[in-house]
Amino acid sequence: MEIGSYIVSKLQLPEKSVRNTIRLLDEDCTVPFISRYRKEMTGNFDEVQVGAILKMKSTFEELEKRKKAIIKAIKEQDKLTPELQLKIEKSETIIALEDLYLPFKKKRSTKASVAREKGLEPLAKIIMKQQDNAIEITASKFINEQVKNEDEALQGARDIVAEWINENERVRNRLRKLYKRKANIVSKVVKDKESLEEAQKYRQYFDWDELLYKCPSHRLLAILRAEKEEIVKVKVTVDKDEALDIIDDIIITTNSDSIASQVFIAIEDAYKRLLLPAMSNEILKEAKEKADLDAIKVFSGNLRQLLLASPLGEKRVLALDPGFKSGCKVVCLDEKGDLKHNETIYPHPPQKETAIASKKIKSLVNAYKIEAIAIGNGTASRETEAFIKRIAFDRDVQVFIVNESGASVYSASKVAREEFPNFDVTVRGAVSIGRRLTDPLAELVKIDPKAIGVGQYQHDVDQLKLKEELDTVVMSCVNGVGVNINTASKSLLSYVSGIGPSLAENIIKYRSEKKGIRSRKELLKIPRLGNKVFEQGAAFLRITDAENPLDNSAVHPESYAIVEKMAKDQKVPLVQLVGNKDLISKINLEHYCTESIGLPTLTDIVKELEKPGLDPRKKVKVFEFAKDLKTINDVKTGMTIPGIVNNITNFGCFVDIGIKESGLVHISKLSKEFVSDVNSVVHLHQHVKVKVVEVDLDRKRIQLSMIDI
Repeated sequence: MEIGSYIVSKLQLPEKSVRNTIRLLDEDCTVPFISRYRKEMTGNFDEVQVGAILKMKSTFEELEKRKKAIIKAIKEQDKLTPELQLKIEKSETIIALEDLYLPFKKKRSTKASVAREKGLEPLAKIIMKQQDNAIEITASKFINEQVKNEDEALQGARDIVAEWINENERVRNRLRKLYKRKANIVSKVVKDKESLEEAQKYRQYFDWDELLYKCPSHRLLAILRAEKEEIVKVKVTVDKDEALDIIDDIIITTNSDSIASQVFIAIEDAYKRLLLPAMSNEILKEAKEKADLDAIKVFSGNLRQLLLASPLGEKRVLALDPGFKSGCKVVCLDEKGDLKHNETIYPHPPQKETAIASKKIKSLVNAYKIEAIAIGNGTASRETEAFIKRIAFDRDVQVFIVNESGASVYSASKVAREEFPNFDVTVRGAVSIGRRLTDPLAELVKIDPKAIGVGQYQHDVDQLKLKEELDTVVMSCVNGVGVNINTASKSLLSYVSGIGPSLAENIIKYRSEKKGIRSRKELLKIPRLGNKVFEQGAAFLRITDAENPLDNSAVHPESYAIVEKMAKDQKVPLVQLVGNKDLISKINLEHYCTESIGLPTLTDIVKELEKPGLDPRKKVKVFEFAKDLKTINDVKTGMTIPGIVNNITNFGCFVDIGIKESGLVHISKLSKEFVSDVNSVVHLHQHVKVKVVEVDLDRKRIQLSMIDI
């Protein structure tokens, strides 16, 4: 099998474009670079399509690696035939490959291997042929020191037959189809666990039974988590008689009751002891993998929205990490996010030094020319917001509530210790809150995405696949927005196409020694930043106030000559062309097409020239929660209140209504119309109006609706 044909057959994409994309990936080009700057080669593939080819390429390479290992193993047993080798080489899935290898796989001691040691394989072959009508008499010929009688001989022979049936490719494929169509997932509560407090969140799964293929990902992951916590026992079932009929249809070839009865017994044994657990585990594993992918997709979608959340921009910010007894940690940050001042105030009980705290905040706002105040949304958030809004400032100051999920993780991390070695975790956490307001992307890349709190069963899914997908999302967002090379942190630079952590350190060290980087050409002077890295990453790095205005744009340096020619043809210096929509509109793009650069790339160049370095993210807006809501006890059925979407799952979205507990808008309550995808109705950080449908004070759950508002 050849990789290009394999990927084309799986993804149904144009063959030439697929092969060109594979070649670029083989040359260590990144997905952001390929999708943005190699559109002519890929046929204008976007990041999703290039990413899909990359994943399929990896799958193919793993498959080929496994094929070679299996062929080698069978060859070492002197059992590899040309027909078998061809079957192996043509296999398109790991499951099909492992089915072929199963008869040759080295096994631990089994009933069949014990029977073989007793010399009963010839008798098993006689039973399997189903042509001996006097099988009991034939069995007597196999009595020896290890086999005491005919029954023992027949039992051992049936053990071998059962193993052959289990290894039969047709049997496994037919049963696989049955399990995919008709397998049920069944969960039952473990005895004496139903009354435990920690078991109550799984109450609906105490006696659950549904078709596995219809079980949504979030439900399956919840059931499996309940099993992992030993609250329920889970099994996968199909109708036994239907399964046995399938095997009978393939294996039984005789009408003789005598020999058929032996085969029937072997079939029942093969199914109960070998095939049933194997098929159940396989189909559940497959369902779990699909559920993982669904959950990872939800998580990655949420993460993308969170990373691309609206930034306030370069403003002077006062940030507060609220608290009651421990006080509110206050930090002042300049336009670059650098820490200028920190202290603690105590405006709330038990100290209740409200007047002192108010005077201090007002003084800091004036001293550091603060333009915005960021308040973390944790404990004492609403009380702190109310306190801040009572202060009569001498200047216009916007007040924002900032989601602080993961700030504590950042504050205790190596990254935070490197940034602020002389400050404790409370100061670092407050700084993170402030920076999240000015630039969410730049701050959130420092935190493990799993700690940000926008996932769905993220700790239950395949962690390697989750990390790969989330890293891909972060890289996509970072490169989509672009990075200021002279202010970006090591964490942010690490995600730039072609860079990585080690080279990011070199960049920071170089810019520190040289007091800044002044042009993209200068990048090539950085140790270990060679031509390949320059090709992959230069266009995603921005240099403000550079002599060449294109250095602060998404135009790739390899296209600078074309833009310079455009300016020359318009009879203006390059600096006058950039941002001049009237001049740009006069450019005939077809005049600048070359063998390597066509209209797709030229169109991107012109868009960038119109608004060079434009941040694709929208600006942040101030949001006001309902003033009369402080705790869940204030929430009443029938209320219509404002909120912010703070998490999205397959079954609905969670909305922050300004108290500790977020409310759930179930997917059925999002719209009067049928909704199959929650993201088609809402997005993270969306400002919404919701109606309270139900308040469960005991379980601290709030049900909301967005219908008829």
